[in-house]
Amino acid sequence: MITSHMNGYVQEASGQAKIHRERAVDCPGEENSLVKSPHSSAHMERIQHYQEELKKRREEDSRGKHDIDPNASLRLKKLSQNPKVGIDNPTFEGKEKAIKDTCSQDPVAELEELLQALKSMQHCLTDAQSQQDVELIMQLLAKEDFRNAYTIYSAVSQQMSRVGPTSPLTAQAQDLCQEVQKILQSSHQKEGLELRALLTNPHLQALMQAHDSVAGQDMAEENVTQYLGETVKLVRLEKARDTPLGATVRNDMDSVVVSRVVKGGAAERSGLLSEGDEILEINGISLRGKHVNEVHDLLQQMHGTLTFLLIPSSQIKPAPHRQTVMHVRAYFDYDPSDDPFVPCRELGLSFQKGDILHVISQDDPNWWQAYRDGDEDNQPLAGLIPGKSFQQQRESLKKTITDRSREQQGKLWYAKKGKKQRKKSTSNLTKNTDYDDILTYEEMSLYHQPANRKRPIALIGPTNSGHDELRRRLLSIEPEKFAVAVPHTTRNSRIHERNGREYHFVSRSSFETDLAAGKFIESGEYEKNLYGTSTDSVRHIINSGRICLLCLHTRSLRVLRSSNLKPYVIFIAPPSQERLRTLLATEGKTPKPEELKEVIEKAREMEHNFGHFFDATIVNMDPDQAFHELRRVIDKLDTEPQWVPTSWLC
Repeated sequence: MITSHMNGYVQEASGQAKIHRERAVDCPGEENSLVKSPHSSAHMERIQHYQEELKKRREEDSRGKHDIDPNASLRLKKLSQNPKVGIDNPTFEGKEKAIKDTCSQDPVAELEELLQALKSMQHCLTDAQSQQDVELIMQLLAKEDFRNAYTIYSAVSQQMSRVGPTSPLTAQAQDLCQEVQKILQSSHQKEGLELRALLTNPHLQALMQAHDSVAGQDMAEENVTQYLGETVKLVRLEKARDTPLGATVRNDMDSVVVSRVVKGGAAERSGLLSEGDEILEINGISLRGKHVNEVHDLLQQMHGTLTFLLIPSSQIKPAPHRQTVMHVRAYFDYDPSDDPFVPCRELGLSFQKGDILHVISQDDPNWWQAYRDGDEDNQPLAGLIPGKSFQQQRESLKKTITDRSREQQGKLWYAKKGKKQRKKSTSNLTKNTDYDDILTYEEMSLYHQPANRKRPIALIGPTNSGHDELRRRLLSIEPEKFAVAVPHTTRNSRIHERNGREYHFVSRSSFETDLAAGKFIESGEYEKNLYGTSTDSVRHIINSGRICLLCLHTRSLRVLRSSNLKPYVIFIAPPSQERLRTLLATEGKTPKPEELKEVIEKAREMEHNFGHFFDATIVNMDPDQAFHELRRVIDKLDTEPQWVPTSWLC
């Protein structure tokens, strides 16, 4: 669904969103998605201003004044603001000068003066050769043919030396005449009546029509510099039917302004449209006073060469720089149809947690432009996604409101409890207000694992999902390719056990020291003995050229990812509750219905809270199919590069 929305930013908990309204000029839309034209207070002010000016003009006419108020119309106001007070037409100026030159500098008179000068020079010369040369020149000047040729030359030179007319100030002289006539309707002064009669003269109206026609052609040239007193530029774009223009516009009073240039469109490729440019005309059609919906409908029908007449943005443009693409993994779901802050909903890009996004523009810190990985060919225009800091502010504000609501509910709850219970509840509320940094995006890079350093495979899943069985099956079929890390323990070794084979036997103090230093991926205590898997044990398997297989709890993922082991995390999801009961029955297990339900709910909880850490998901519908799919995913790491956090490669 296409509509226009507020482009806002989060301020404080009580802050309001800053409102802008944008419309993609050539995206197809629905009728109910159009932006509703607001009742503009500025429009009412202009009407009131016009009424006041009309009243003022009538009062001036009654006092005998007949001067035309330049503020009576927009065009007159624009012309009156032009720094050039008066313009002399150089064509007529040249004719007047030519007439004066003709009277004072007649070609025949110029030749006579030249003859007299040559005669005086001849008397001053002493050598015979020089006197003979001057005589030949005097004879040439006296010939009739030469005099006629010189007269023609003088006339042509005068015409060639004339300066052409300047660029027209307007191509709407006819409209200007009509506005002046309306102003003079109430005037009864002699000068006003004469001017009105002149403006209604058919010859003058024909002259104005011819003027507008010629001025329109002149203003269509690339070097147009003035339009109603404004500095303008003219650009031409080629818009194919299958290539959108890629720009959004907004209304600023009665103007139509380019609000955003979208990557991938014709506007961005040409580099001729900029944010903040006011669009005056498109293919000769004036846009002033039009609503963004009208502009959208107009451009929907236009293809081929589009000619834009623009007032360039007054904003200082930053120096052009090479845009670098940033690849990120999303840590939240996003649907632009549910976002009231997206500036242009039809350009919003939906994505899910875990998707790879290619961010190609961060010019607007609140709204980045991006493509979804794999959709580049099917997505001609970049989509809008929330910027990282903007999304963090929104999530922080949302969480603050939620926490305050819980706090209020908690106060109502523990107000009825005893003193000890109140103290305990207050402690829990304090803990709930502390939360980790909000995850929005993580920068990613492509990584191809070396042949001699395989990435460890972490299998994640709830109890009875089958992930531990899959690991044992891999180890039994290909023991030379797969291995498990030797764990550490503080218990005493048994007779058949050897240090470094079944376990690394260490003292409790040594274990606790390594645990405090963050050297364990996971750890726990059983029968007063500590057990754990260290990063050094995993690294030993990697250095041997084999693939280390891990079955971990989800709480161990953060520690594993913060190491430099570059793990590949695969989530083994259980099937439906009925199918899970059948699979467990083949293993001789008879779980209760509530136990099966708990497995399904635990899997959903794990996927919801940690799904953005999963590189792949395998649903264990059938053990054999799941095993073959697991081997296929692992083998793919040798042939295809994978997305990993950029911080892993630093």
